[in-house]
Amino acid sequence: MMQKKSSEAIVEMINVSKTLGDENRSTTVLQNVNFRAHAGELILILGPSGSGKSTFLTTLAGLQSPNSGLVRLFGKNIQEYSARELQLLRARQIGFVFQTFNLIDALTATENIVLVGKFVRSKRKNLVDRAINLLDLLGVSYLARSYPGQMSQGEKQRVAIARALMNHADLILADEPTGNLPSEQGLEIVKMLRNEVRRNNRCLIMVSHDQRVASFSDRVFSIQDGAITQQSK
Repeated sequence: MMQKKSSEAIVEMINVSKTLGDENRSTTVLQNVNFRAHAGELILILGPSGSGKSTFLTTLAGLQSPNSGLVRLFGKNIQEYSARELQLLRARQIGFVFQTFNLIDALTATENIVLVGKFVRSKRKNLVDRAINLLDLLGVSYLARSYPGQMSQGEKQRVAIARALMNHADLILADEPTGNLPSEQGLEIVKMLRNEVRRNNRCLIMVSHDQRVASFSDRVFSIQDGAITQQSK
């Protein structure tokens, strides 16, 4: 059962529009988007490749600025955060699962995960223990000392998910988290993420083209031609 939502949204978009390109050729990726997400929710954004799903996530997190409209993170206008405050906020309270993984090739799986944990000022042994526990939870404990170049795409995906969970983030943003995994393994990962949301009252916003993920979500939205609409379940 979904935990009771907080009255204040963890993240919110108000009339947000985002255009990519330049004055000679531009594409409207988000158009007057209104969106709210609360603690305890798993939200799915469905759409085909190139529909703007990734831009939606990066704009939510302040990695891109909207052309118009307002984005609020943890109750505060994202424009009111200093660059340093926003950096720390993303490091400590937001977990990312990037479609391209963004793992550092020179670091092992454990070191990639621990690197994110350093922002919470915990002892290194505690960080290493948590990293190894997360790898075990995701079924890849054998990768602890492996480098990204030694991993399959699916293994990199699991390490990236472990990294996103490292800091007990209040908000997890996942870009196609099952995209490089076999079908059944992908659904198992979604179940695990759903349990993480329920157990710790987190918020997970996931973008995907996989319709099967909808059955594990509390709310489902579709994105098309820059507009986001909520689907009935």
